[in-house]
Amino acid sequence: MSKGKRIRFGIITPSSNTALEPLTQQIVSQLPGVSVHFSRFRVLKISLDKEGLTQFDNTPIIEAARLLADAKMDVIGWSGTSSGWLGFDADEKLCQEITAATGIPATTSVLGLNKLIKRLRITELALLTPYTDDVQATIVKNYDGLGVDCSIEKHLGKHDNASFGNITEEVLDSGFRELVERGAKAVSVFCTGLKAAQLVDEWERNSGTVVLDTVVTVLWDMCVMAGVDMTGIKGWGMLFKTEA
Repeated sequence: MSKGKRIRFGIITPSSNTALEPLTQQIVSQLPGVSVHFSRFRVLKISLDKEGLTQFDNTPIIEAARLLADAKMDVIGWSGTSSGWLGFDADEKLCQEITAATGIPATTSVLGLNKLIKRLRITELALLTPYTDDVQATIVKNYDGLGVDCSIEKHLGKHDNASFGNITEEVLDSGFRELVERGAKAVSVFCTGLKAAQLVDEWERNSGTVVLDTVVTVLWDMCVMAGVDMTGIKGWGMLFKTEA
């Protein structure tokens, strides 16, 4: 990033999410000359029924991106994990449509995660999520198609998106410890509605396990795309020490 240039990140947020915005702001506060701005579209539940799936139609997401584009963003990110059950090509298509509509490059939590999986040569990725059985099984199956084994997993059986932000650190700590005890060497907190990113640094130090939180993976990829120096970010895990 050239000296003196201000970088603006635009983040698209599920309407009922109360976790990702404060966490993202805390991380970006360590990046001089970078600001982050948010736009929402309606998401109330995570399910595989018609009502749940149609929430992620690209039309309202593109409109949220257009609103961010009014403020001249440098990169737009979808901070959500919907392509985990919709299929990863859904995020590829979404990013193409965002860029076509706004002229701004775009990425997502899952695309950033998948780049890191490839960069770190991860073939076994444990999942920590709040989701229901069928949603979790679909995510595991989609990663199996990428050659990534997610058979070590922990999910909490919830579908109300707003409730994810009420899951306590104690519950998340317990879930993470369970995954490590079952042999996890790399873990993804695969939901941007969980308040877990602030725990990652301690989890990694105490366990030696790589942790890729999806609130953070989208921001990592946005920094890469904008040429932002991430070395000043401290206390949010090893991810920001990983180059593109």
